[in-house]
Amino acid sequence: MWALVLLGSILTMAHGLPRSTRMCESATIVEAWPGGYKGTVSFAAPSAYSSVILDLYFLHPVNSLQITTGGQVTSESDTHFVYTVGDSGSAGSTVSYDFQVAYSEQQPLLGAMVFNGDDVCGAGGGLTTAPPLPNPCAATGTTPYDYPQVLCMSILFYEAQRSGRLPADQRITWRWDSALGDGGDVGVDLTGGYYDAGDHVKFGLPLAYTGTVLAWGAIAYEAGMRSAGEYDNARAAVRWVAEYLLKAHSAPGELYGQVGDGGLDHAYWGRPEEMTMPRPAAKITTQAPGSDLAGETAAALAAASILFSDDAQFSTACLDAARDLYDLADLHRQIYTVSIPGASGYYDSFSGYGDELAWSAIWLYKATGDEAYHAAAVRHWDEFGLGDGAVQFSWDDKTPGCYALFAELDGGPAYVSALQGFVDQTINGATYTPGGLVHLDTWGALRHAMNVAFIAHRAADLGINTASYRAWATGQLHYALGDTGHSFVVGFGVNPPERPHHRASSCPQYPASCTDSWAQNQPGPNPHTLYGALVGGPDQSDNYVDDRMDFVHNEVACDYNAAFVGVLAATVQNSS
Repeated sequence: MWALVLLGSILTMAHGLPRSTRMCESATIVEAWPGGYKGTVSFAAPSAYSSVILDLYFLHPVNSLQITTGGQVTSESDTHFVYTVGDSGSAGSTVSYDFQVAYSEQQPLLGAMVFNGDDVCGAGGGLTTAPPLPNPCAATGTTPYDYPQVLCMSILFYEAQRSGRLPADQRITWRWDSALGDGGDVGVDLTGGYYDAGDHVKFGLPLAYTGTVLAWGAIAYEAGMRSAGEYDNARAAVRWVAEYLLKAHSAPGELYGQVGDGGLDHAYWGRPEEMTMPRPAAKITTQAPGSDLAGETAAALAAASILFSDDAQFSTACLDAARDLYDLADLHRQIYTVSIPGASGYYDSFSGYGDELAWSAIWLYKATGDEAYHAAAVRHWDEFGLGDGAVQFSWDDKTPGCYALFAELDGGPAYVSALQGFVDQTINGATYTPGGLVHLDTWGALRHAMNVAFIAHRAADLGINTASYRAWATGQLHYALGDTGHSFVVGFGVNPPERPHHRASSCPQYPASCTDSWAQNQPGPNPHTLYGALVGGPDQSDNYVDDRMDFVHNEVACDYNAAFVGVLAATVQNSS
């Protein structure tokens, strides 16, 4: 436990955590030369001991570590080494060891040590903790709501969801490397990607949808993103998904679609950095297919190939994978939960896979201009009767997204009519709360409102009832941002949610332990502000309680923010 805690502290230091970068006070460099140095550690034993386990954490990579006083050194990573020896001593007795390191680049100072579970670094390093993180997104003074700031925050949320090894420019400094063994059970590197929601499973269908819609927003509203200074951050959010999906596409005709067990994961409330439960990986193949999952992943990678057209190598890799996955989806048809039963009950594909077949084909047409994909998309439209109507645009049902892309890329009257019909039916025929929120589903009502608002913006941009559609979409956005007297975006506006259903942000500052009973039940705000997260939202009567354990109304999720980002970018662009 303490080793994990301290490892987290050391790793996050490289990611901007405001803590000392000095050598531990209990460590001294005796002699140094290019590529190496000799040092000594010396400290008072916190308690009596009959054997030694000493964890040493360096601030930069070490090629080799030798401790010259006997015992055994094992390497956990290039910055973390464990020294074991059969020494014994009393509490308060001096413990002293000589060591020597070799390195290639920057001199690796010894930043922290744990002796038999106790921090022995001294004030010069060790288990220091960060103060509450200030909002990294600056206010701009825009009224009636600060759209550029909340756009920044809506993208920032995805940094809190990152799994795997975090980059040096990570802004959410209370998160650090986690789940570095993902895929080890199958011999494939499946690190990276986003944790789904307030939990830590990586579910492929909503994750790929998130990538598609985030990319769509950045492509369609690049000017708005750039105006707010968020285009690069939006691309980074998409790339984090796309790089993971490329790993998950581990071979032709093969795609890993889930990492983690829903039951085991949901039984754990704590930091993702400290997970110890098995995280099995499950895949689809030509022999065990999943057309909805393969199709959505193809769409995400096709969209990424467009967004990263300035990076030829990455764009080509995304497009090649998208082509293969579309073939997997179309030629080997089946609902994905047959092959990945662990996703059933969490993300069942109620709409079937016809929408994803058309969706992936039309995205590939947009990415390539290849008429064969256009013809395939039209074939799927006809085969599955996609023009017959839809109620929602979501991780499950991409049909309204197909309407918008077909209307944009083909322009045929049937497609334009379907798009207008969907938006009109939602605006004029759906249920609304007394406060004016379109209420399409009990679970995550705000997510569904933002999804349709995004489609309304796309229709408006095509010249369909432009003024009225934009006004309606802005009204839905304003509800989320605070029109009823409180915001539904964590960290933004008046009286925002403070207790989102989110494990990592509910844990206290290090070095305090995160017990599930405390983190779930303590009445105060989550110790870490989950900036930019859109919570599920109110019931049909506008009732909402900021309850950490209300996962229907107060959980957050990757798919909740995806279209929300696009709506904000569209609003910034159209307000300029």
